[in-house]
Parts: sequence; structure tokens; C-alpha cells
Amino acid sequence: MPPFRSALCRLCSSARDVPHLVFLTVVVGTLVRLFTVHTWLCWTVAPPIVVLALAYVGGLMRWDRLGTWGRPAWLALLLLLWGWICWVLPPGLATGYVWLAVPLAVVAQRMPGRRMPLAVLCVTTGLLVVTLIRIGGGFDVELVAPPIAAIWATVALHRTQDRLMRELIATRGELALQQRAAGRLSERARLARDLHDTLAQEIAGSRMLLQAAERDWERRPDAARRQVRAVVDALGTHLAETRDVIHDLTPPCLERDGLETALHELCARTDAAPGGPAVSVSTQGEFCPVPADQAVALLRVTRALLANACEHARATQVRVTLQHADGAVAVEVCDDGTGFDPVAALPKEKGRGFGLAAARDRLAELEGTLTVDGAPGRGTRARATVPVRPQAPAGTA
Repeated sequence: MPPFRSALCRLCSSARDVPHLVFLTVVVGTLVRLFTVHTWLCWTVAPPIVVLALAYVGGLMRWDRLGTWGRPAWLALLLLLWGWICWVLPPGLATGYVWLAVPLAVVAQRMPGRRMPLAVLCVTTGLLVVTLIRIGGGFDVELVAPPIAAIWATVALHRTQDRLMRELIATRGELALQQRAAGRLSERARLARDLHDTLAQEIAGSRMLLQAAERDWERRPDAARRQVRAVVDALGTHLAETRDVIHDLTPPCLERDGLETALHELCARTDAAPGGPAVSVSTQGEFCPVPADQAVALLRVTRALLANACEHARATQVRVTLQHADGAVAVEVCDDGTGFDPVAALPKEKGRGFGLAAARDRLAELEGTLTVDGAPGRGTRARATVPVRPQAPAGTA
């Protein structure tokens, strides 16, 4: 999501809490004034006020558990308590207490459908008008108009805010779909490039050798046999590369056993390769499940980092660490190779299968990051991180 939309979402989310703060401020202020008065009214009205505050907070916290019938009953209880308290409070205290109609009207907009929120808003306005008439000793436009205008303006603002939030959520979903589509197109382009640079070129070369062998079959049989043997050897290499491409598309161990087992198998294959470095793997933190797309990205980035350590760094020791912490999962690859300057090398990393830039782009699609620390002669430490956020429960405010 673009920064200005993200900031707007946070602003809207913060604004949604303002009516609740108004409610609690008025309730606490009224209780303090009641205890200051020290009359029989304090012990008569204070308990219902406490019940009102507890019911208000408890209903918001247990909103999802109230159900279809529990929510209207909860709101009716709040309106009854508020109306009764406004009626029995002295005019000096009730004047400030009537402003609880604003948060109550806002909460009413969470009711299902269109008729119920409007009906509750009208009932709240009616109770407010009756209370203000009692306080003023009659109908006074200057006394009644400001609270009513505040209620309806706040509700209108709240509805606009909800509509804006829905639009922002829908826009974020569309952007996520577009990012996934762009990722798929990028993956197709990468796969096409890999097939063209490896299989297509090698198959074309093998075809040329077979055509030459066919021409020499009668006149130069020894040369023809050498060409056929060269093709046979090349086909073995082509088969291995084809299997690598297929494995890269659908890692079977990742789907079957998860990221940790897939990393162990990848490191074991690298460690067993002749002439390669010794590779060790470990896990830190409390295990948490990793979604498939994030696990695939981490596995592919790790494979690329191991390939860099083996092919370019001339490392003798490589340490791979899988870390679970703070709602994120990370894979860190450290080697004792020749090292390099990541800033100077980054512009040159392009088009080579899976360079640092490509790894960053892949992780960025999942809101992840790739950090590389190194220096010539001091080895390299690369860390790929992606967030693993638990889904928020539906219906939370």
C-alpha cells in the first residue's frame, strides 16, 4: 500500500477510538463530581454509572461473541441506563452527561442493516431532546440544537470514515492481486530465460552435433561416434538441469515436510557436493508455521546464496540459520569466503539466474527484506526476512 494510504488508514483507525475516549471521560468526570458532592445521590447513581461503563467496555471487547440478538440487547441496555441516569441527575451534572449520546449514536452504527442504526439514532436523539427540555425547563433551541447537530454530524463523519476504510481495504486487496500477478509474470519471464539460456541452447548444440554425425557416419565413423558420445554426455547434463528447473518450480520436500526440513536437505546436498564448502544448518526461536509462498521464496533465496558462496566466495565453511522471532521468519547465510563490497557489487548483479537484486525483488513482493554485510577478505553474511503475521479476528474494532 502506498505510504499516504497507509497513513490515512492509521489516522482513520485512531479517529474511530475518539468516541470511546469521550464516553469514558464523561463517565469518569461524572463519578468524580458525584463523590465530591457526598450526597445520597452519589450512592444512588454511581452504581448504575459504573454498570454503564463496564457494559459499554465489555460489549465492545466481546462484540463478536454477542451475536445477532446480543448486540441489540446490549445497546438497548446502554440506552436505558443512560436515559435513566440523565433523568435522575441534577441539571448541573446532567448537562455534561447528555453528551454520551454522541458515542452511543456512533456505536449504534455498528448494528446490522440500515434501518436499525437509523432507528437507534432517532431514539437517541429523542432521549437527548427530552433530557435537554428537563434540564432547561422547556424547549430552548440554543440548548437543544448544538448536541443534536453534534450527534448527526459525528454519525455522518463516522459513516464517511467507514466507507473510506472499506475503499482503502478494497484498494489494498487490488494492489495485492496486482503484485501477485506481476510476480507470476516475473516468474514466467525468469523461467523462460532459464530455459532459453540452458536447455534451448544445449539442445540446439546437440542437434548440430547429431547432424554432423549423420553426415560423417559413412565416411568418418570414428568422428561420428565421438560426436554421438558428446551428445550423450551433454544430454546427461541437460537432464540434470531439467530436474533442477522442475525442482525449483515445485520443491517436493517443502510441500511435504516444511521449510526447516527443506533447508536441511538443501544444505545436505550442498555439503555433499565434491569440492564444495562444509555446510551446517541450525534453527533458533520457537517454531511457527510459514505460508507456502513465503517458504518457497526463502528456500530459493537460500539456494542462490549458497550458490554464490560455493561458486564465487570460495568459502570453506558456510553456516545457515533459520530464525523464528517477533512475527517474522528469517534465514541467515554466513560464509568465510573472499567476501565483497555489497554496495559496489549490487549494480552488476543482473540477469544471472538469481542475483542479489532478483532476491530483493522476490522478498519485496512479500514485504520482506534482504540485508547483505561483507567486506573483501572477511566473508559475507546475508539475511533474508519475511513477516509472518497472524490473521486478525474478524469483527474487531
